[in-house]
Amino acid sequence: MKTLKRIAVDMDGVLADTDTHFITWYYNAYGVQVPYEQLLGKPEGEGFPEKGAIRKFAFTPGFFRSLPVMPGAVEAITALMKDFEIYIVSAAMEFPQSLAEKHAWLQEHFPFIPWNNIVFCGDKSIINADYMIDDHPKNLDKFKGVTIMFNAAHNTNITHHQRVVSWQEVLNLLKTVEAPYLINSNGNLS
Repeated sequence: MKTLKRIAVDMDGVLADTDTHFITWYYNAYGVQVPYEQLLGKPEGEGFPEKGAIRKFAFTPGFFRSLPVMPGAVEAITALMKDFEIYIVSAAMEFPQSLAEKHAWLQEHFPFIPWNNIVFCGDKSIINADYMIDDHPKNLDKFKGVTIMFNAAHNTNITHHQRVVSWQEVLNLLKTVEAPYLINSNGNLS
C-alpha cells in the first residue's frame, strides 16, 4: 500500500476568509467600510481605525462559526484527498471559545474530513507533515517540510515562502510534487 504524503492545512485565512470577515464585522460594528487595500502589509488588526477591534471580534461568540469559506477550498480539499493525507491544523488555543465554533464550522463545510484529521493546537511547530499551507509566516518559518503561504493582507510583504493566491494555484502547484520550485522552509528543494 502506498503511503500518502501529508498536508497540514490551516483554517483561518486559508480555508476560511478571515480578511473579508474582519472587514464585514468592522463595518457592522462601526459603520466604516475599510478597503482591503488599507490592510495590505500590516499585521492583522492594524489596518483598522479602531485599535483592538479585530482582537475583540476574535473573542466574540459567533465570529469563528460564521466565517465565509474561501472560494474553491471545498473542491480543492476534496481533490487533494485523493492523493494526499489532509490534516486541518488550527492554532485555536489563543481563543479558547473558538474550539467548538471551529469544530462546528468544519463539520458544516468540510464534513468529509475525519475527526482524527483535525488538530487544534497552540504552537504549530509540533506538526509533522510533508507540506504546510498557512497564511502566517510564524507558522511556516518553524515548519520542517515544504511551505506554501496562502496570500492574505497581512503577509503581502513576505517573500521567503512559496506564495499562492487561490486554491486553484494550490492544486496546480501540488499536481507536480516534484516541481523544482517547491522549496522547504530551510531553502532546500523538496
